[in-house]
Amino acid sequence: MGGEPPDVVNGALGDHETHPNHLRCRGRQFRLGPTMTANKSVARRLGGVLEKVTQQSGRLPDAPEYGSWLLGKASESQLRRRIRIQVILTVFILSANVLGIGAALLLVIVAFPVPSVFSDAPFWVTWVVCPAYICLALLIGTLWITRRTVSALRWSIEERTPTREDQLNAFLAPRRVAKAHLLLWGVGTALFTTLYGLQNPTFIPRFLFTISFAGVVVATACYLLTEFALRPVAAQALEAGPPPRRLTAGIMGRLMLVWFLASLPVVGIALLAVFAVALQNLTETQFAVAVWILAIVALLVGFILMWIVSWLTATPVRVVRAALKHVEQGDLDCNVVVFDGTELGELQRGFNSMVSGLRERERVRDLFGRHVGRDVAAAAEQQRPKLGGEERHVAVIFVDIIGSTQLVTGRPATEVVDLLNRFFAVIVDEVDRHHGFVNKFEGDAALAVFGAPNHLDHPEDEALAAGRAIARRIRDEAPECEAGIGVASGEAVAGNVGAKERFEFTVIGEPVNEAARLCELAKSTPTHLLASSQTVQNAGENERGHWTFGDTVTLRGHDEPTRLALPV
Repeated sequence: MGGEPPDVVNGALGDHETHPNHLRCRGRQFRLGPTMTANKSVARRLGGVLEKVTQQSGRLPDAPEYGSWLLGKASESQLRRRIRIQVILTVFILSANVLGIGAALLLVIVAFPVPSVFSDAPFWVTWVVCPAYICLALLIGTLWITRRTVSALRWSIEERTPTREDQLNAFLAPRRVAKAHLLLWGVGTALFTTLYGLQNPTFIPRFLFTISFAGVVVATACYLLTEFALRPVAAQALEAGPPPRRLTAGIMGRLMLVWFLASLPVVGIALLAVFAVALQNLTETQFAVAVWILAIVALLVGFILMWIVSWLTATPVRVVRAALKHVEQGDLDCNVVVFDGTELGELQRGFNSMVSGLRERERVRDLFGRHVGRDVAAAAEQQRPKLGGEERHVAVIFVDIIGSTQLVTGRPATEVVDLLNRFFAVIVDEVDRHHGFVNKFEGDAALAVFGAPNHLDHPEDEALAAGRAIARRIRDEAPECEAGIGVASGEAVAGNVGAKERFEFTVIGEPVNEAARLCELAKSTPTHLLASSQTVQNAGENERGHWTFGDTVTLRGHDEPTRLALPV
C-alpha cells in the first residue's frame, strides 16, 4: 500500500459537513465519482420505467381497477373488452408457446447432442413432420383455444346477469386452456417420441422428458396468464357470489405449483447423470454443457413462473392498498373491483364490506350531528351519554320571527318552508362561525348556546358578535323575516334531559329565560336586537365598543330590574 488513491480524502470522525457525493466511513471520506452517480441515476430511471409499465410499485399514487392498465377500465364497453381480452389471450398464448418450443429445441439439440436429431434421424422426420406439427399446433391451437374460451364467456359480452353455470365457465376457463395445451403438447410428445424412438431407442427418454417438461411449463404459464386476462370477466362472475372452493387453488396452491415446476429441471439433471453413466455416450464437455443448460433453464423457468404468480398475487393487494389510501384521506366512495377467486378476492370483498360499513356509519353520524348538533354528537361519541347535567357559565341567544302568523297566512306551505330555511340558515351559519351551538328550533324561533357543551373562555364576546351578525344578515338576506333577538348570559345547567330511552341535550336556567324575554322586548325596538347590560359588561373591550346602554326595565317573570344594551 504505497499511498492512497487520489479519490480518498482524510476526514475526522467529528466532521458534520459532507459533500452530497461523498460517503463517510470510519473516519475516512470517500468521494463518489461521476460515473457511479450517473449509473445510479440511470438505474433509478430504469426502475421508474419498470414500475410504471408493470404497475408493481408501492410508490405509484393509484392503481388500475383490475390491477393493470392492460385490462382497461370497469366502465369500458363489452365489445371493446371482448376484443381486448381476445388480443391479450392470443399474444400471451403465442408468446408462452414460442418460448416453450425454443426451450424444448434447446434441450433436444444442445443439452442432449447424442444421438443427433440431424445425422441420426431421417430427414423427413426432422425437417418435415416436426416443423409441420409445430406450426399447425401453434397457429390452429392458439386460434381454437382463444375462440373456444371467448365463446364460453359470451354471457359477459352480451351483458347478461351471470347464472351459476356462467360463473363455473368463467372460473373453469383457465383450467380448460391449460388442459388444451397439455393435450397439444402431449400429442406432440407422443408423436416425436414414437418417430424418433423407432430410429433409435435412446431418443425415447430424451423426448419424453424435454417435450413433456416444456409442455407442462407452458400449460401452467397459460393457466396463470389466462387468469390475469379474464379478470374483467371474473369480476362479473363474482357478482353472482363467491366461486366454489374446489375450483380455486388459492395462493398456497399457486406457489406450490410454481415450486414443483421450477424443480423439474433438477430432475432432468439427475436423469442426465443416470443416462450419461449408463450409456457412456457423452464426453465431459458435452455433459458439462448439458448441466449448464439445464441449470439455466431451471433459473429462467423459476424466475418467469414466480414473476407471473407474484404479479397475480401482488396486484389485488396493491389495488386494496391504493383504495385504503383514499379511505385514510376521508374518501369513502372507493369500492374496489373484486376480480380474484382466491383468498385475495375475499380480501377485496372484505374491503368493500368495510367501506360500506364506514359509509353507513358516516351517514348516521352526519344525521345525528344535524339533529342534535355537531358538538353534542362529538361529545356523545367520546363518552357514554347519561342523564343529568352540570352548572356552566354560558351565553344564550334567542331569535323569534315577528308576526309569524301574518307571515304564514296567504303563502303556500312550500314557500313558507323555503323562507324559514333561509332564515335558519343565517342563524346556524353565524352561530357555528362564533363557536356556538344551536340547541333547538321551536317553530319560527331558535335557541343558541355559547359555552356548552364545549367550553369557551369568553362566551359573551362570541354571543354578542353572533347576535349583531345575525341581525345584519337577516335584514340583507331574509328581509321578509323580521325577528327579535335577545342575548343574555349567566350560570345555567347544561346536560341531558329526558328518560333513559329518549333524551336530548339542553340548557336550563336564568340566562335562557332572560334571553327569551329580551327577544320579545327587542321586537318593538328599531334594531330588533337587545342584550342585558351584565352580558355586555362581561364581554371584552373590543366587543363592548359595539354596544350602548339604554333604559332599565323589569322583564316579565323577573323580580329584579334589568338594564338594556343596544347595538351602536
